[in-house]
Amino acid sequence: MSYQNPHTPPRKSATFDDYTMAEIRRAAATGIYDIRGGGTKRKVPHFDDLLFLGASMSRYPLEGYRERCDTSVVLGSRFAKKPIELKIPITIAGMSFGALSGPAKEALGRGATIAGTSTTTGDGGMTDEERGHSQTLVYQYLPSRYGMNPKDLRRADAIEVVIGQGAKPGGGGMLLGQKISDRVAEMRTLPKGIDQRSACRHPDWTGPDDLEIKIGELREITDWEKPIYIKIGGARPYYDTALAVKAGADVVVLDGMQGGTAATQDVFIEHVGMPTLACIRPAVQALQDLGMHRKVQLIVSGGIRSGADVAKALALGADAVSIGTAAMVAIGDNDPHWESEYQKLGTTSGAYDDWHEGKDPAGITTQDPDLASRLDPVVAGRRLANYLKVMTLEAQTIARACGHNHVHNLEPEDLVALTIEAAAMARVPLAGTNWVPGTTPF
Repeated sequence: MSYQNPHTPPRKSATFDDYTMAEIRRAAATGIYDIRGGGTKRKVPHFDDLLFLGASMSRYPLEGYRERCDTSVVLGSRFAKKPIELKIPITIAGMSFGALSGPAKEALGRGATIAGTSTTTGDGGMTDEERGHSQTLVYQYLPSRYGMNPKDLRRADAIEVVIGQGAKPGGGGMLLGQKISDRVAEMRTLPKGIDQRSACRHPDWTGPDDLEIKIGELREITDWEKPIYIKIGGARPYYDTALAVKAGADVVVLDGMQGGTAATQDVFIEHVGMPTLACIRPAVQALQDLGMHRKVQLIVSGGIRSGADVAKALALGADAVSIGTAAMVAIGDNDPHWESEYQKLGTTSGAYDDWHEGKDPAGITTQDPDLASRLDPVVAGRRLANYLKVMTLEAQTIARACGHNHVHNLEPEDLVALTIEAAAMARVPLAGTNWVPGTTPF
């Protein structure tokens, strides 16, 4: 006879927790896999697991209010006649009109322009509002080719060829039918209200040799003016970076699994790809092995939230970072102000479960004109500019504390790790030791 101590609460399984069992029941009842937006929600090693070693005796710190610390960055200087010059090393990632509302895209353009940085179109083409409010605009060239035309390629300031995305490396994009409005359908040459699934690979090339030809075509179309970016998902960063460079890329954009998406299978978001922290050093190593570090610029994205994250990515070898989720939060997405309406949708503010549904109460991830009208793009743009300013100031503060007069002078030697996992991924010593797991004896 078994005995249950009345003072001991029932013990639940760590493997079959409440969420896992709820998902099993949902799958059994519907026969449909879960689709959602956002990035991974599991905890993985991240920038929080790194710390900076500020200057004291062995390093000489800079005075915060007296000594300059530069933040400018030039992107695309390898081949392009007109490389991009930005005031700050923080760019806005590709988020499409379709996934986001028109006012949201305008807000991103306004905020980035005030801050002196670039925005990126995302899938689905370029809108006049986005081009009009973005002083520097990167045009994404995706497998879908939605909205792609030579005119817009020439109107852009750079072209980003998307090979993969951190939330779904190896997978294509999604936009559910409720977000395919008349305008989105026209831009993408799609039927209104029908789910859109993009291809997972480009239809006219199958490898780096073909990519080299494609890059040449894009350069010819744009008279060799525009920098050509290659965006890769964080899966095999060493080889993908090396092949992108050999194919002729001016810039490599590396997106880790904490990067968000408009919509894809939850199993993709949570179980495919690698943490951003694990991707940076192999990509930098590839650039160094080819003698191209700092000659081909590296932009890192996926879970960048603060100036500390920016500084850590730069210290590990990136030239710039890109933000998506954080930019959306800055302009008002998932704001607790709309909590009651998020609850009506069966979620809560901060859960990021609503991006794919098109019913965003904040008016950002929707094509509903009534919801979209809730977002004031002028006010939201100022909020984004404020956020970018704070991130930049934070990164400068850290660089000065480490004795550097430019954020690009931050280096791995300025960092230590709090965990063995982070030390191994970032290839910096475990705090209090000289041990870099996997490279040096303990």
